[in-house]
Amino acid sequence: MAMNKKSDRKIWYELDLSAIVYPTLQRRDFSSVYRLSVVLKETVSPDILQQAVDIALQRFPTYKVAIRKGLFWRYLETNHRPGPFVQPDIKNPCMPMPFKANNRYLIRIYYHECRIALEAHHSLGDGTGGMCVLQTITAVYLRLLGHPVSNGGFVLDVESSPDPEELEDAYMRYANAQVRPPRPGEKAYRVRGTKEPFYTLNIIDGIMSVRQVMAVAAKYNATITEYLNSVLLYALLQKQSHDWHRKLRPVKIAMPVNLRRFFPSKTLRNFITMVYPSIDPRLGEYTFDEIVIHVRNYMRYYINEKFLRGDITTNAATQKNPLIRIVPLFIKDFTVRLFYTKVQDRNSSAGLTNMGALKVPEDMKPYIERFDIYMGQPFSSRTNCAIASFEDTLTINFASSIKEADVERYFFRKLVQDGIHIKIESNR
Repeated sequence: MAMNKKSDRKIWYELDLSAIVYPTLQRRDFSSVYRLSVVLKETVSPDILQQAVDIALQRFPTYKVAIRKGLFWRYLETNHRPGPFVQPDIKNPCMPMPFKANNRYLIRIYYHECRIALEAHHSLGDGTGGMCVLQTITAVYLRLLGHPVSNGGFVLDVESSPDPEELEDAYMRYANAQVRPPRPGEKAYRVRGTKEPFYTLNIIDGIMSVRQVMAVAAKYNATITEYLNSVLLYALLQKQSHDWHRKLRPVKIAMPVNLRRFFPSKTLRNFITMVYPSIDPRLGEYTFDEIVIHVRNYMRYYINEKFLRGDITTNAATQKNPLIRIVPLFIKDFTVRLFYTKVQDRNSSAGLTNMGALKVPEDMKPYIERFDIYMGQPFSSRTNCAIASFEDTLTINFASSIKEADVERYFFRKLVQDGIHIKIESNR
C-alpha cells in the first residue's frame, strides 16, 4: 500500500540524557524494560484494544519508533512498520526486548482478563511518559466501547498534534548550575540469592488502603514515601543481619525522582534523577523510628530544586564534552558498561519508585479498579519495588530475579506489625 510522502517521512530524535545509558546495558538476558498496567472492571476485548492502540499511538511520535545506531550515538527513528500488536499476557513480564524483534517496536501491549499492560524500553521515556501512553490508550479503548471519556491529566487529546515540549530532552534545558556536585560512591550491601532460570521474574504484589498507610505514616510524622522507604531500608538491614558476611555495608535504595515536579516540562521522555536514601549499620543499631527520622531529613535536604539542578548538571557534563562527542560508539558503550557494572550497580541494595496518587478524568474513574507498576528485571540479584495508588487502593509491586523472598517478607511483615491490612498476590 503506497503511503503518502508526509506520513512515510523518517523523523529522528536524539536519545535523551538518561536514555543513552539503557541500550548500552542491553544483554541477551537483560533489558531496561518496565511495565505499567491498568485493571478495568470488565474483561478486555483484544480486537477493540488493537484499534485503540493504532489510534492512540499516532499521538506519541517518540513511542512509535525504532532504535538505530550511528557512528557516535544511537538515535530513535520513526517506525512505519505494522504494529505493535496486542498479545495475550505472559507469566514472566518485562522480558528482554531485542531491538530488531517485534517489528523493531520498543513497546509491547498485553491483555489478560480485565488487565491492559504496557511494557516499554526505558530508552523511550520514564514512567510518567509511559503512563500517558497507557491512560490515553485506555481512554480511547473505553470510547470505542461507547463510554464518553474526557481528555485531561495523563489522557492526551488524540486529535491534537504533539506539543513540541513533549518531545524535548528536558535535562539539557535545566543543566545550568554553576557547580557539578560529586557522586556518592561507596559500595552498598548487595542481596545475595539463588539466581532464577533465564527470563524468570518473581512478582509479589501487596494491595492495601491508602488511608490506612497514610494514618500509620502520620504516626511516625512521615509522608507515605518516607515511611515506605524506611520500611524497605529496615527490611534490608534485617536481611543483612541474618546473612553471613565478612563486613557490614551501608544499605541504600536507588530512588528515581520525577523532575517535572520541580522543573516545568511536558516532556514524555525520561526526566528523572536518582537519590539514594541509606542507613549505615556500622555506626550502630538503628531503631525503626531512627530510620524514619533519618530518611525524612535526607528527603527534605536533597529533594529540592537547587540540589536536583546540580545533579542534572553533573549528569549532563559528559554529554556536553566536545571530546566525548567524537569518541566512537563502541568505545562509549564499553566505558559506560564498565562504569555501570563496577560502580553504579553497586551503589544500591534495592530500587524503589513511587508514582504517587494516579489521577484520571472523573468520567473514566468508574471503569478502573487499580494500577500496577513494575520496575522490571533488576540488573543484578536484588529486588525492585514500585508503588502507585488510585483512589483508596495502594499497590506495592516487588519484582526480583532471585528465588529468595526474604526482603519482601521482612517488608510486608513490618507493615502488618504496624496494623496495615494487606492482600498479597504473586506469580510464584
